[in-house]
Amino acid sequence: MNDFTELLDGLRAAVEGRTAPAPVVRQLLSEVEDPATMRRAGHVLADLPSVVPDLRPIKVTVLATCTIGPFEHLLRAAMVAVGAQPTLLLGDYGTFDLTLAAGEIDGSPDLVACLMDERYFLPREWSAVDTEGLAAHIEARFTELRGAILACLRRTPGAFVLHTVPVPAELRDSPISWRARATAARAWHRLNADLLGLAEEDGRITVVDLAGELADVAVAARDDRLHRYADLPYTDGALLTLARRVARVAAARSGLSRKVLAVDLDNTLWGGVLGEAGEAGLQLGGLYPGNCYQDLQRAVRRLREQGVILVLASKNDAGPVDEVLTRHPEMLLRPEDFAVRAVNWSAKADNLRHAAETLNLAANAFVFMDDSPFERGHVAAELPGMAVVAADGDPAHLVRSLLRPGWFDVPELTDTDLKRPALYRSRALRTGFSTGFASSEDYLHALRTRLIAHPVTTFEIGRVAQLSARTNQFNLTGIRFDEGATTAMCADPDRLVASFAVSDRFGDEGIVGAAWIESRGRVWWVLNLVLSCRVFGRGIEFAIADWIVRRAREAGATAVAGRYVPSERNKVADGFWEKAGFTPSDEDGTYTVVPATAPTCLPTWIAYPGDE
Repeated sequence: MNDFTELLDGLRAAVEGRTAPAPVVRQLLSEVEDPATMRRAGHVLADLPSVVPDLRPIKVTVLATCTIGPFEHLLRAAMVAVGAQPTLLLGDYGTFDLTLAAGEIDGSPDLVACLMDERYFLPREWSAVDTEGLAAHIEARFTELRGAILACLRRTPGAFVLHTVPVPAELRDSPISWRARATAARAWHRLNADLLGLAEEDGRITVVDLAGELADVAVAARDDRLHRYADLPYTDGALLTLARRVARVAAARSGLSRKVLAVDLDNTLWGGVLGEAGEAGLQLGGLYPGNCYQDLQRAVRRLREQGVILVLASKNDAGPVDEVLTRHPEMLLRPEDFAVRAVNWSAKADNLRHAAETLNLAANAFVFMDDSPFERGHVAAELPGMAVVAADGDPAHLVRSLLRPGWFDVPELTDTDLKRPALYRSRALRTGFSTGFASSEDYLHALRTRLIAHPVTTFEIGRVAQLSARTNQFNLTGIRFDEGATTAMCADPDRLVASFAVSDRFGDEGIVGAAWIESRGRVWWVLNLVLSCRVFGRGIEFAIADWIVRRAREAGATAVAGRYVPSERNKVADGFWEKAGFTPSDEDGTYTVVPATAPTCLPTWIAYPGDE
């Protein structure tokens, strides 16, 4: 699409209707490469209400060592494209150091995005014959920045996003000695390496490699005239590159990442059509274009290794496909790599809907990659929350098309992430196992489910914070406790954060639930309770409620109280407290139970370790 009038009209209609842009409009927005169009989109979206259905509200403060300029509008558009609705708070010009030194960021933002240019690190006067002195100054400025950021994190609950800074041409070209140039360049690359290293010091710091990004895109990094005229160091194209990365960080930290990659076979995972070319005629491995398809399989396999669930969606006869998946020497993906295989002649939209039901995941957890414009269009129309990736065109671009948008980004990998593909494959096996029982209760007893519950350990904080961010359906209050807040609660003697893991005859599900509890006198308040959708329908939530009441009784609490705050996405949790034996109180949405007299709500088919 060269004319983006349709896109901007869709955004204006959403603003006028005070609702989120449609998924197809947001996907178009995510594909825009023209910075001017994204600036216009950001201007339009500035009038969108701060809270709208289907967009995750996020408060973002932008602090800059230069003029913020169009970054505000580019960032807003980029964040709406990934499913977030940002409230942007812009730091005043010239107050970057002062704001960090104060130690607290006004407005308690969820995310602080730092826009930095080279003048922050370079002295105004420096000598091209004293590159060692220049290197020492750059290192000292980084040390000051590091100290200010870490001090600020001790007093601010939000996360920080920083970025590497491209090597300035003045630094690169001023020394006329190649040796001096190398020394200066090494100092700058060391600065960027140190910036990237900040992410290893605190889990709430993310560093975007802007310098690396700009080396891979066809945009100029700097505008010398605007830099000197208005202290705007970067071009709109460079700022759009940064805005998209910051938006990806915000999406990952807010639980908006995708979990499932559904992928086609013919002309996607391999070249050619199996039904026409046969196994021997497939293009796979070797020289171009076969190497492109094998490279895509490598990329898909790497995603699976990091926890992305794979679904196969192909219009083919199942027998020949199984033969290729099992025996073809150039196939890198095998049958066991896929949690669900939908190989038949049904509509792919129907197959993907069934796969989502099997995995107990919503369509917006999926990314669908296919070479057919018809199939992509049909899936987008039938399952509007599902992201689609085009696999047609030159196969040399397959890997970039899949990875570039960052659909599956997470702040950091947890053990549960790494186990997720196997966990969901086990879920599919459970679905097949359930067909041989007279009743659902017989099936649940046969699963031999065990609940492992305990206060969160240091090693589990990342997973529990991830559950808080990504769980929407069984999320009782909608309060999201990030890694910093969860860590603080774990250290508070008047608060308890508990994790809940599940295992059964098919294996270990890992941590599937969490509760954040506060002791107010002798009353235990459940601030929030979340449960992964992959264990719905097994009564796990009632076993969790039973454990909480047991612990409260042991602690001498006179009451346990909890709330249910309804939203568009958590209707599955409606009525939970009453079913668990709690009584509605006069306060709207609050339920209580007396631990000393509360009957157990532990399902008979679930056991605690040691109770069997």
